[in-house]
Amino acid sequence: MVKLLLWCILFVLCWPLALLALILYPIVWVVLLPFRLIGIAVGGVFALLGAIILFPARVLSGPSKL
Repeated sequence: MVKLLLWCILFVLCWPLALLALILYPIVWVVLLPFRLIGIAVGGVFALLGAIILFPARVLSGPSKL
């Protein structure tokens, strides 16, 4: 909702720039999509490595007391 309001303000102040932003936004989103996917994959690898490293400590600590 905030993005729409900001775009409307930009449209009133400078409509050519607002139309350019409207056209370029999907293109920029598609270009940045691979970087988001790489970030998700790297986060998953780090989570897996952390789980592997901490697994012996979790096993040796015994059952948790709830």
